[in-house]
Amino acid sequence: MNSDSAKPLAGRIALVTGATRGIGEAIAVGLAKAGAHVIALGRTQGALEALDDTIFAATGEHATLVPLDLREADGLDQLGAALFERFGKLDILVGAAGVLGALTPVGHLDPKGWDMILSTNLTANWRLIRAMDPLLRRAEAGRAVFLTSSVAKTHRAFWGGYAASKAGLEAIVGCYDDEMENTTVRAICVDPGAMRTRMRAGAFPGEDPQSVPAPDSIAPFIVNLVRPDRVPPKGVVRFKDRGQESPSEG
Repeated sequence: MNSDSAKPLAGRIALVTGATRGIGEAIAVGLAKAGAHVIALGRTQGALEALDDTIFAATGEHATLVPLDLREADGLDQLGAALFERFGKLDILVGAAGVLGALTPVGHLDPKGWDMILSTNLTANWRLIRAMDPLLRRAEAGRAVFLTSSVAKTHRAFWGGYAASKAGLEAIVGCYDDEMENTTVRAICVDPGAMRTRMRAGAFPGEDPQSVPAPDSIAPFIVNLVRPDRVPPKGVVRFKDRGQESPSEG
């Protein structure tokens, strides 16, 4: 195996939100193993340091750690400015942070709970795009990937808040990608499907966790999606359908 195939993301700068657990953690580690320098964003310093230990053990390189709550909008703007000063660009943006919220009839949703779901899953990602867009445009082939869910379209009972937030996310990411048509930036949503995460366990407490894939199973697919020498598909990509495929070469 040559060095290019072993480290297809060498020299790339990657920001991952929700990087301290679940799918976000698996993606952060996968990107680092593929050669990217990972900027890991999470809410707690201790969890970020544990992630950094994992990345260092696997790659011999440290991540850049950013303890930040995504709902702190000013913090995202300040992060964009700080990354511009330090790196001058951003090659890869992965929005993996999210909250499930209460699974309850729409008429029973608590206003504070609704605001929390929408601010985390939708508004924060819009602010993230807004803050990182200038940096993505400065990259050779900027890639923005956001995690969505099938409930954005299936409209499952009791999932109203979460479904609304993901439907809105798909809309905003789709619009952003269309706006980037004449640039080298591409933005997509990925539906990972059932994964062995804390969120999944909260939604399906009776499910055998061993019956669904571990989060690290999706990492190679995300690495392929964000490679600069490949063109990612448009729209929403379902990992279950395309997990064994590779995006087309550019």
